[in-house]
Amino acid sequence: MESLINVGVNMIAETNIYDRYQTVIPKEIRKKLNLDKDQVIGWDINDKGKVELTFRKKLTTKDMIGRYTTKKPFNATKELKKTERGE
Repeated sequence: MESLINVGVNMIAETNIYDRYQTVIPKEIRKKLNLDKDQVIGWDINDKGKVELTFRKKLTTKDMIGRYTTKKPFNATKELKKTERGE
């Protein structure tokens, strides 16, 4: 169960922690931040002890091509095809 409380211009959302420590991002927050299922949440605790969340798109193999270097030769096209086949 989730609830929302409006305080001035700030919105405070509250959710429960379920089995296996899972929780839900409230619909209003998902909409406001334009979140979808293909995103990853980064969790951090700042110097004041507050939890900070960052959201980013989950990287696919296509996203990673050209971002990294290797010491040995690497055939990105071959690896992409293997990934597409589920290998």
